[in-house]
Parts: sequence; structure tokens; C-alpha cells
Amino acid sequence: MTTSPITTKTITVDGLTVRYAETEPRAQHALLLSPWPESLYAFEPMWTELAAAAHVVAVDLPGFGRSQGRPDVLTPRAAGAFVLRLMDALGLDRTHVVGPDVGTSASLFAAAGRPERFHSLVIGGGAASARLDLGEPLATWVRDPDLAWYELNADQITRMTLDNIHPATPLADHVREDYAASYAGRRFAESMRYVRTYPAELDALEPLLPAIRTPVRIIAPERDLVVPRAHGEFLAARLPDSTLDVVDAGHFAWEEAPRAYASLVLDWWERHQPVRTGR
Repeated sequence: MTTSPITTKTITVDGLTVRYAETEPRAQHALLLSPWPESLYAFEPMWTELAAAAHVVAVDLPGFGRSQGRPDVLTPRAAGAFVLRLMDALGLDRTHVVGPDVGTSASLFAAAGRPERFHSLVIGGGAASARLDLGEPLATWVRDPDLAWYELNADQITRMTLDNIHPATPLADHVREDYAASYAGRRFAESMRYVRTYPAELDALEPLLPAIRTPVRIIAPERDLVVPRAHGEFLAARLPDSTLDVVDAGHFAWEEAPRAYASLVLDWWERHQPVRTGR
């Protein structure tokens, strides 16, 4: 039996029960937003390494992982606002954010609204423009008019997702079980609400990008067939303080290449540490 370095707990924010995990206090804070359709356990392969550098808080955003959802918070813009409320509830004044996949757009909306709350962002692997093509199965999930099939076949979708993750080491049983439980029953179909708002939400995000002054590292997987690298290039061309890094991995780079991913995250945190005052 594998012992996880992650211990979860819950907090109530805006009437929703949210699952999170955190490490020991340190000088700087980092908030990790779980990808979809996974959970905060997606960060397990790099948890110990990141915890050595910061007070790390990983969270399942509302409607994802094992956090309670609600239709009004299942959009990138609403998720970005929720990130700020969550930071208040957890006592995080300023923080780094790591937001792969669905966390990409949520992180950018949060930074656009309250830039003073963030030291840096690490994003990527998430849709950035409604005008750019998406790969499968995400393109179908965004536009499919009938959700009935997804409500009835959550287990099949979870198995398909797990089959498309090619991690550096096999996923532990407790991680696979958590992913399956996170989207069982109607959970997966309900979580689809988020990506189905992409056409309107990403159009609203685009004009905000040039004004985001937070330092942003965009990690684009070289072999991402779900969200093509063009989405990362789109962001890099519009965010004024950004860098684009390509890693040798498929869509699930945080699990397929955790050492390379963690190295890029830690380097970014080192470059953008909190300003220390006093002697």
C-alpha cells in the first residue's frame, strides 16, 4: 500500500465545501489548482519537492475533484473570483499560483481582477482562445448539445482519461480511486459546465490579457493532443511579462514529466520571491 504525502481536509467557502491540502508554513505561499478530470492528487508526484520551497496549498476548485459544485461558480471568471475568496478564507495574502488545465483561465481572471494578490502564475495546458482549435475529446465536450450520455457513462469516461495519462511512474491505486470517485454519477457531466462556457468566457478574457502584469510562466506540453501548443503561444504573445516553456510530455505534463514540471515551477518561484523587508 502506497502512503500519500498529501493529507486532505475541507473548508467552507461561499456556502460550498471545498477540499484542499496544505504543507508546513514557509515564507512564501503557493496555491495549486487541480486539473480536470483529475483532482489535487495530480500534484502528488511533485508534492514533496514543492513543499520544500513554499507553504503549498492544493485545492479542488468547486465542482472539480471532491469539492462541492454549483452552476454559478462553474465558469473561468467565477472560478477566478472564487480563488480570491478562498485565499481570504485560508489567510493567504499574496501567493504564487500553479493552475494547469482548467486552472489556466481561472488564474488569469483572478490576476486580471486583483493583481496585487499574486507573486506569479504558472499555467498552461488549458484553452486560451475560443478562436483556436481544441483537440479531442475536449472539443466534443465543449460543443456536444446532449449531456445525457455523459451522465450515464462517467465510469467509462474516467477509464478513458486514466488510459490517456502516461505518468513517469504508474498512478497509485489511491490516486486512480480518487479520480474515479471525483467524477462518479452526475459529477462529470456537471463539471462539463465549466468548459462549455469557453466560447464566451475566453472571448471576455482576451482583452484583459495585455493588462495582466503578474509574471506568468506558460508550460506547453510538446505532445498535447487535447489543448494544442497554439493556445500557449497565444497567451505568450499577449501577456506582457510571460515566458513560454515547452516540455516533452502529453497533455498531462504535471504527471507525465513531474520532475521537469516541478523544476520550472521552482525556478519561477525563485525568480519571483516575496520582497523581504527589515534587516
